[in-house]
Amino acid sequence: MEKLNWSSKEWHFSLTCSEQGLTSLDISCEPIIAPKRNHCPANGFLEQGRKQIEEFLAGKRKAFDLPLDLKELTKFQLGVLQALAEIPFGETKTYGDLARAINNPKAVRAVGGALGKNPLPLILPCHRVLASNGPGGFSLGLEMKRQFLKMEGIEAF
Repeated sequence: MEKLNWSSKEWHFSLTCSEQGLTSLDISCEPIIAPKRNHCPANGFLEQGRKQIEEFLAGKRKAFDLPLDLKELTKFQLGVLQALAEIPFGETKTYGDLARAINNPKAVRAVGGALGKNPLPLILPCHRVLASNGPGGFSLGLEMKRQFLKMEGIEAF
């Protein structure tokens, strides 16, 4: 497992990868206390990830095209994240919409649980999922969810 940490004007990032692809992304308003880079892997996944995240935050990218390694997730979680990845930039869906998309319309709460375990927020855009009666949750906090949605032109809450 390789890791790259960096900061932008507003946020601090920690991105990890395996030999197969990106495995996790942590975004924080507080500095991440860790070495900037443990090792630079030959596969270039970390630098690709950093570049695409920075392009997204600068408004120059609307979708990510990165190799992901999600083998630690369950089949259900993978199905939810696959449906999540289909939500276009600038659009939102509800937890119920995702449950229906995976042909399990009664699994609304389970969908929320799977999104809470999303290891790659922003790249797999769980900020685009709202509750039917409000913002819903977000593993990185509602303020960050609001900011990500605003970057996509969505004033949801």
